[in-house]
Amino acid sequence: MVSDERPSPEGPATFREVFAQREYRAVFAASTLTWIGDYVAKAAVTLLVYRETESVALSAAAFAVSYLPWLIGGPLLATVAERHRYRQVMVVCDLIRMALMLVVAFGGLPVPVILALLFVTTLANPPSQAARSALMPLILPGDRLVVGLSINVSVGQAAQVVGYLLGAAVATVNPTAALLMNAGTFALSAVLVRLGVHDRPPTMTSKHRSHLLRETAAGFQMVFGTPVLRAIAVLVFSAMLFSIVPEGLAAAWANDSADASMHAGMAQALIMSASPVGFILGGLLVGRAVAPARRLVLLRPLAVFAPLILVPSLLDPPPAVVALLAAACGFAVAGILPMANGLFVQALPDGFRARAFGVMATGVQVIQGLAVLVTGLLAERYPIPIVVGLWSAAGVVLMSLVALHWPDRQTVTAAVDAARRASAGLSQPDASSGEPEAGHLGPGRPRHAVT
Repeated sequence: MVSDERPSPEGPATFREVFAQREYRAVFAASTLTWIGDYVAKAAVTLLVYRETESVALSAAAFAVSYLPWLIGGPLLATVAERHRYRQVMVVCDLIRMALMLVVAFGGLPVPVILALLFVTTLANPPSQAARSALMPLILPGDRLVVGLSINVSVGQAAQVVGYLLGAAVATVNPTAALLMNAGTFALSAVLVRLGVHDRPPTMTSKHRSHLLRETAAGFQMVFGTPVLRAIAVLVFSAMLFSIVPEGLAAAWANDSADASMHAGMAQALIMSASPVGFILGGLLVGRAVAPARRLVLLRPLAVFAPLILVPSLLDPPPAVVALLAAACGFAVAGILPMANGLFVQALPDGFRARAFGVMATGVQVIQGLAVLVTGLLAERYPIPIVVGLWSAAGVVLMSLVALHWPDRQTVTAAVDAARRASAGLSQPDASSGEPEAGHLGPGRPRHAVT
């Protein structure tokens, strides 16, 4: 159980304190390996499919298939993690993905079969990531959780850049070698988690299980029926609406605005990499250098600043300036997300953390996809700078409303305390059966953190 999860008025936790936790080191190393391996595989599979078919559409489908599980059944798959031991879920998912990537690497299979196997492989992502998310607050107490999440955000962005570059370089010579690298990262991840993470019992016992759909619905009810959790969800989803747009429109934007001073390909790379770089800097600097109480104060100003910094896109700046704006937006969003995520998991009873992660992760995927799709359709009729500038201006209005309705400190603290009391019920033995009580009143009837 988390020892003290309320935002502290004292100084922020240090990187040294976070990495002093043995379990966090194991989860961090395993996650970094699989992140890099996943991006290596994306680059390799995209190239492999294109070489086999010479079809841009099919190569794009190979890239996009990794998002389908979240869109189709992310919350449902994440609910599975609540029923089992988190360590067991993470190890089994790693081994399944390792085996399937080996089949893709050595199978000599037709493209439709490759796409089908990739889809099956990515079905393991939601339960694995949900288990890891639910495990984090059990490993890192207090402000260490926020700093740990900041590290994860920053390293995840860096892994994306490294994985794409490494995957493209290796796959150009030998796509099979790149796929074997991905399989190897899953194998190492399974070993690290198995040896480095404690084997905790499931947070949902068998006597409290019901239909999987009902348990999934309880996760939605917990997130959107609890005022503090709902406020955090709205904040995160709103941030995703505009922060992804420069990256999503980078290719067309770069080709439209490139000039003699910068090649279109270089302009695209600059714009696409700017947001991850901003995320890295924001996650590390805000998470490490700003005290917990100050982060809470900065949450609302940063929420408004993030879309505001993209409004100058209306002036049709050159690609280098667009990249600076995107980096500043990424910096602001990275300053928001770890604190918001930390509050979110702290305000959740243990028995709902994996399910709530599934709800949030699916929402983020859908929101990002819709934002890029809608702005892309608008850009078919209007200039991209106008689309991005006006879209961001609407984001300023939206985030201002979110900031105005953000719960006060007392409400947040009450929600965290209520979640801690509910989580404590998980460790209290049932006098009649000797089994732990679940952190809710029964299937489909969550014990809300705030009433």
